[in-house]
Amino acid sequence: MALHNDIAELLKAGVINTETAVNIQEYYKQNRSSTTSRLFIVFGILGAILVGLGIILIVAHNWDELSRGVKATLAFLPMIVGQLFCAFTLLKKHESIAWREASAAFLFFAVGACIALISQIYNIPGDLGAFILTWIILSLPLIYVIKSSVVSLLCLIGITFYGCETGYWSRTTEDTYLYWIILLLILPHYYLLVKNTPKSNFTTFHNWAIPLSVVTMLGTLADDHTPLMWIAYMSLFGIFYHVGNIQHFDQQKLRNNGYKITGSLGTIGLLLYLSFNFFWEDLGSYDINFSELIASREFWIATILSLIAAGGLGWHFKNNQLILFKPIALVFILFILTFIIGIYSPFAMVLINLCVFSIGILTVGVGADQDHLGILNYGLLIITALVVCRFFDSDISFVLRGILFVLVGIGFFTANYLMLKKRKTHE
Repeated sequence: MALHNDIAELLKAGVINTETAVNIQEYYKQNRSSTTSRLFIVFGILGAILVGLGIILIVAHNWDELSRGVKATLAFLPMIVGQLFCAFTLLKKHESIAWREASAAFLFFAVGACIALISQIYNIPGDLGAFILTWIILSLPLIYVIKSSVVSLLCLIGITFYGCETGYWSRTTEDTYLYWIILLLILPHYYLLVKNTPKSNFTTFHNWAIPLSVVTMLGTLADDHTPLMWIAYMSLFGIFYHVGNIQHFDQQKLRNNGYKITGSLGTIGLLLYLSFNFFWEDLGSYDINFSELIASREFWIATILSLIAAGGLGWHFKNNQLILFKPIALVFILFILTFIIGIYSPFAMVLINLCVFSIGILTVGVGADQDHLGILNYGLLIITALVVCRFFDSDISFVLRGILFVLVGIGFFTANYLMLKKRKTHE
């Protein structure tokens, strides 16, 4: 109503003509329709999940009083209902995102509940990892049959949990290769999302879920030569950073670019952790057998990831997509050289600290050149984080620590003041 009155007032004042008024009304009408559609999808999914959980709670309240046959029937009932909803969606509502996502989400949880209940009713033995894996494998076809992005995200969460359970917590299996196979099966759906709906919320969630899942699971591949996994992780973050700088992702809002943020923060986080002396002391005592090293799983993982990262860097330079120098882009190469130095000399710790400080200074410079307060303050935060890390070094006096904090604080104030002053001058 307020918009209608404002448009009428602008028409009366002669600020806009009739054609412009109609265009404005159509624009806001489309936006309202899009917002309503998104809300309908969200509430449809939440409604399906809550209904499923409610049914489970009602049955659970009277569970002990039921016979085994009735229990088995009730275990399968939600799954049958979910299948009927999915069949109705495919036949009558296949164009409705809300119906597709809600029915698929309901069936996903119904499958998990059915597996758990049947196992409990008939005392079928098994561990948590096997339960999660069975649940995910049975639910995986929903991603492509119903075209459900919610199930895709739930499967990503599920296989990540499965990988952590088997690879970190219980160590029930030596390898977690099934995680990588299922991840590859999910990627075609993600590719279609990126291609067809690059700015949708589902695509954004996948942009975050996939890199975070891979970062979580990479550590499960470590075996006897774990120090090499630091190279693997640094190269992986380099890959994510290069992916985030591809034009398709770089043109989106930064909060939607999970690859770029994960790559940048992951790289800085690792460098800050490695800026302490204890890591390099342990690395110096590492007994190296080159024949075993080259044959190890970690060596090949680190090598493959480093080559992919190097290929991504070369592709960016070839296509002139790194017009402005981005200091984090080269860190994975510098880290490999520093790592080799660190095997023989503790001077590598100094190089890491210089690297972090240089990244902070260069990032501040990029922010100043682009007149971007966010980038400028990110560079200052990197320097501040380095100063905080050095605060915990026992070799530095409290006076020097205090001076460093004062200098960083002055740097924050001065940089932001000069940036804002520059903006006012241009205005």
